[in-house]
Amino acid sequence: MRYRYSEYPVDLLRGLLTYQELVKLFLQLVLQTGGDVEEALQWMKYLQERGMIDEGIDLEAFRKELEKSEIVEDRGGKLSLSAAGERRIRRSALEEIFTSLSKSGPGYHAIPRAGGGGELLPETRAYEFGDNPTAIDGVRTIGNAVRRDAEEIALKPEDFEVHEEEHLTSCATVLAIDISHSMILYGEDRFTPAKKVALALVELIQSKYPKDSIDVLLFGDDAKRVPISEISKTMVGPYHTNTRAGLALARKLLVHRKNPNKQIFLITDGKPSAIWDHGRLYKNPFGLDLKIVNRTLEEADACRRDGITITTFMIATDSYLVDFVDKLTKINRGRAYYASPYNLAEFLFTDYIRNRKKFFH
Repeated sequence: MRYRYSEYPVDLLRGLLTYQELVKLFLQLVLQTGGDVEEALQWMKYLQERGMIDEGIDLEAFRKELEKSEIVEDRGGKLSLSAAGERRIRRSALEEIFTSLSKSGPGYHAIPRAGGGGELLPETRAYEFGDNPTAIDGVRTIGNAVRRDAEEIALKPEDFEVHEEEHLTSCATVLAIDISHSMILYGEDRFTPAKKVALALVELIQSKYPKDSIDVLLFGDDAKRVPISEISKTMVGPYHTNTRAGLALARKLLVHRKNPNKQIFLITDGKPSAIWDHGRLYKNPFGLDLKIVNRTLEEADACRRDGITITTFMIATDSYLVDFVDKLTKINRGRAYYASPYNLAEFLFTDYIRNRKKFFH
């Protein structure tokens, strides 16, 4: 039998695909402009003038569609991302990152020991009072009764077997992102990919791992916690790199969390170049200052004592920086990756989902 598609609304489909691609471009520009919707739309007009967006596309109609779909909203005469728009930008970042991951990427959200409240394992054991009835292995239970008396099958308490269960545990994560000026130096934007990773990780945890918690903080001369709704609006500033302040704030946030696993994801591209010392900012952008380095390493050790693992994602490969990160990792007993902005997400997500079992406290 033949099928004819002559009446299929091809023009409508093309328009829908165009709109979806335009939304993706718009969200990317919003990230790069620090959440400035008006500036992002101006950049789209500029790209259209340069021939990078089809001249037949009505950008004014696109703007109205963004408002109609509640991705943006009018706040005092100026368009801003709505709460739905923030969720859309996080979901878009998550979809983009997981599309780029290998098929053998993230595994299950679990630790490899038996316990309660998780996926059933093939291994079984004798039923004990208080076990979950849904974990009973009917085949093995009946088999035990048959082996005991094949002629008159009557179940007894000792016949029952239950599956072992994979113990699922929760994790508290702080994502600490460097906002020092070097994150956008040398013609490479390292900050936008870091922000995108933060948005995607928030969306992953909130949608798939609701028992987990995530906080995001930025560190430059000092460190500050950023509300989830403000991540897309953050920008790099003319700051030094106070890694110690970032670790200290992350530790302060995590010690109050009741999750059994606690971790810091530290994303940075430069050496620690500043600390607070008796109420003033002590800074030295030249080389590795031993005073700054030692105070930073002390904070890494304090994290270890509090049961907090630090995973450093270093967007640099200078030998002396590698040595510093190696020392920090050894002191904290954590992990370190030397990544580019283009594979940062793969390292971070694989580490978060697959390797958490390695630091259960």
